[in-house]
Amino acid sequence: MWAVPGGYMEAGESLTEACAREVWEETGLNIQVQRLISVYTNPHLLLEYPDGNRWQLVVLHFATMPTGGKLTSSNESIEVQFFSKAETKGLPMSPFDRLRIADAFTAQQTTLIRDAF
Repeated sequence: MWAVPGGYMEAGESLTEACAREVWEETGLNIQVQRLISVYTNPHLLLEYPDGNRWQLVVLHFATMPTGGKLTSSNESIEVQFFSKAETKGLPMSPFDRLRIADAFTAQQTTLIRDAF
Protein backbone atom coordinates (compact mmCIF):
# COMPACT_ATOMS: atom_id res chain seq x y z
CA MET A 1 0.00 0.00 0.00
CA TRP A 2 1.05 3.61 -0.55
CA ALA A 3 1.78 5.82 2.45
CA VAL A 4 2.97 9.30 3.31
CA PRO A 5 6.58 9.33 4.60
CA GLY A 6 6.72 9.36 8.38
CA GLY A 7 8.12 7.92 11.55
CA TYR A 8 9.18 8.65 15.09
CA MET A 9 11.44 11.34 16.48
CA GLU A 10 14.81 10.33 17.86
CA ALA A 11 16.09 11.71 21.17
CA GLY A 12 17.64 15.15 20.69
CA GLU A 13 15.95 15.92 17.33
CA SER A 14 13.86 18.98 16.58
CA LEU A 15 10.56 18.53 14.73
CA THR A 16 12.04 19.71 11.45
CA GLU A 17 15.15 17.53 11.85
CA ALA A 18 12.99 14.47 12.46
CA CYS A 19 10.83 15.28 9.42
CA ALA A 20 13.86 15.78 7.17
CA ARG A 21 15.52 12.56 8.41
CA GLU A 22 12.39 10.45 7.90
CA VAL A 23 11.79 11.82 4.39
CA TRP A 24 15.44 11.22 3.45
CA GLU A 25 15.43 7.67 4.87
CA GLU A 26 12.26 6.75 2.97
CA THR A 27 12.68 8.71 -0.30
CA GLY A 28 16.31 9.78 -0.76
CA LEU A 29 15.21 13.44 -0.90
CA ASN A 30 16.57 16.31 1.15
CA ILE A 31 13.77 18.66 2.13
CA GLN A 32 13.06 21.94 3.85
CA VAL A 33 9.99 22.08 6.09
CA GLN A 34 7.64 24.86 4.93
CA ARG A 35 4.71 24.73 7.36
CA LEU A 36 2.58 22.51 9.58
CA ILE A 37 -0.45 21.26 7.63
CA SER A 38 -2.22 19.31 10.35
CA VAL A 39 -2.05 17.66 13.76
CA TYR A 40 -3.76 14.31 14.37
CA THR A 41 -4.49 12.53 17.62
CA ASN A 42 -7.19 10.30 19.02
CA PRO A 43 -7.56 9.54 22.72
CA HIS A 44 -9.37 6.29 21.84
CA LEU A 45 -6.67 5.00 19.49
CA LEU A 46 -3.73 3.86 21.60
CA LEU A 47 -0.65 1.83 20.83
CA GLU A 48 -0.32 -1.02 23.29
CA TYR A 49 2.99 -2.81 23.66
CA PRO A 50 3.49 -6.39 24.90
CA ASP A 51 4.85 -5.05 28.22
CA GLY A 52 1.52 -3.29 28.86
CA ASN A 53 2.69 0.26 28.13
CA ARG A 54 0.11 2.29 26.24
CA TRP A 55 0.87 5.37 24.15
CA GLN A 56 -1.30 7.91 22.40
CA LEU A 57 -0.02 9.05 19.02
CA VAL A 58 0.31 12.70 18.07
CA VAL A 59 1.04 12.92 14.35
CA LEU A 60 2.33 16.14 12.80
CA HIS A 61 1.95 16.51 9.02
CA PHE A 62 4.27 19.02 7.35
CA ALA A 63 4.39 20.63 3.91
CA THR A 64 7.94 20.44 2.59
CA MET A 65 10.00 21.49 -0.41
CA PRO A 66 12.64 19.21 -1.98
CA THR A 67 16.10 20.81 -1.88
CA GLY A 68 18.26 17.98 -3.21
CA GLY A 69 18.89 14.28 -3.26
CA LYS A 70 17.42 11.76 -5.66
CA LEU A 71 13.98 10.13 -5.43
CA THR A 72 14.80 6.48 -4.74
CA SER A 73 13.50 3.51 -2.78
CA SER A 74 15.26 2.30 0.36
CA ASN A 75 15.13 -0.44 2.96
CA GLU A 76 12.10 1.46 4.37
CA SER A 77 10.23 1.83 1.05
CA ILE A 78 10.02 -0.49 -1.93
CA GLU A 79 8.74 2.20 -4.30
CA VAL A 80 8.53 6.01 -4.16
CA GLN A 81 6.71 8.41 -6.44
CA PHE A 82 4.99 11.79 -6.62
CA PHE A 83 1.26 11.79 -7.46
CA SER A 84 -1.28 14.43 -8.46
CA LYS A 85 -4.44 14.80 -6.41
CA ALA A 86 -6.43 12.95 -9.08
CA GLU A 87 -3.90 10.09 -9.22
CA THR A 88 -4.16 9.48 -5.46
CA LYS A 89 -7.84 8.55 -5.70
CA GLY A 90 -7.12 5.10 -7.17
CA LEU A 91 -4.15 4.20 -4.97
CA PRO A 92 -4.41 1.52 -2.29
CA MET A 93 -3.72 3.20 1.07
CA SER A 94 -4.98 3.38 4.62
CA PRO A 95 -7.87 5.72 5.48
CA PHE A 96 -5.46 7.74 7.66
CA ASP A 97 -2.99 8.31 4.80
CA ARG A 98 -5.92 9.19 2.53
CA LEU A 99 -7.01 11.82 5.09
CA ARG A 100 -3.49 13.23 5.34
CA ILE A 101 -3.28 13.52 1.55
CA ALA A 102 -6.69 15.22 1.34
CA ASP A 103 -5.59 17.69 4.02
CA ALA A 104 -2.34 18.38 2.16
CA PHE A 105 -4.20 19.21 -1.06
CA THR A 106 -6.54 21.73 0.59
CA ALA A 107 -5.79 25.39 0.06
CA GLN A 108 -6.13 26.05 3.80
CA GLN A 109 -3.27 28.09 5.23
CA THR A 110 -4.05 27.53 8.91
CA THR A 111 -3.10 24.29 10.66
CA LEU A 112 -5.87 21.71 10.88
CA ILE A 113 -6.31 20.02 14.26
CA ARG A 114 -8.00 16.64 14.12
CA ASP A 115 -8.69 15.22 17.59
CA ALA A 116 -10.37 12.05 16.33
CA PHE A 117 -8.97 10.64 13.13
